[in-house]
Amino acid sequence: MSQASTNRGKTGGIAQAMADWVADLGQVAVDWITGLGGLMLFGMRTSLWLLTRRPRRETTLPAFYQIGVLSLPVVALTGTFIGIILAVQAYGQFRMLHMESRLGAVINLSLVRELGPVLAATMLAGRVGGAMAAELGTMRVTEQIDALSSMGANPIHHLVVPRFLGCLLLIPALTVMADFMGIVGGAFYGVYLLDIDWHHYWLHSQQYVRGFDIFAGVFKSLFFGATIALISCFRGFHCDPGAEGVGRAATTAFVYSFVVILLLDVILAIGLDAVYFVIWPEGPKFL
Repeated sequence: MSQASTNRGKTGGIAQAMADWVADLGQVAVDWITGLGGLMLFGMRTSLWLLTRRPRRETTLPAFYQIGVLSLPVVALTGTFIGIILAVQAYGQFRMLHMESRLGAVINLSLVRELGPVLAATMLAGRVGGAMAAELGTMRVTEQIDALSSMGANPIHHLVVPRFLGCLLLIPALTVMADFMGIVGGAFYGVYLLDIDWHHYWLHSQQYVRGFDIFAGVFKSLFFGATIALISCFRGFHCDPGAEGVGRAATTAFVYSFVVILLLDVILAIGLDAVYFVIWPEGPKFL
């Protein structure tokens, strides 16, 4: 074989590999766009049923119990340890600056603005979102969703709307619980173990943390809860056949929910900060 033929063969192989790579990339883009469109339509149908017909109490109360009551222990425990960890990590730097009494302000502000809502949403996505995706995926694989449709019941109204309401309405309470337990945990470690003055610890916390900061955290949690419910239920409704498909639906529900939560957190933080400086152009008063 001549050198020219060998070079043409190599060039053709490279071109074919690049074409395959571009085709795979295009397929991924098409899948993402298709999935996003399907999720938006799913959300619109859920909102339409939510606005036009109230869900039954027999389906709503169990969903509220599973989402809210059973999530309280893990959210409270997570918030407590996060508050303690913040105190442990920040104390050394504040001590070098001789600002130990301001430790509570930083811990509490970080909790109510960012860590409380994000951690509560992450725990909800892991404990509730994956379970919802697996449950609905199992119902899809075993044709229970099709059986509901054949009996005249709308699956979205019967299965999705109660879960959506539970995530939307109960995640603010879980966020407040995470904030409270984190504040208690940080105060306990700072005041009783690091021997920070109790009066100044809470005085600086009161000066730095405003009502708007608490509102911002709870407001963001509403978007997080809606995101978890829609993505988890959508993945469950459209899972692949078999046990592997159900497991993949539960995994992707958590991963996608977590990524979207972080993306929404960035967008909402920027927007809320803009609103904050419109209301208080001078910025935080005691910085």
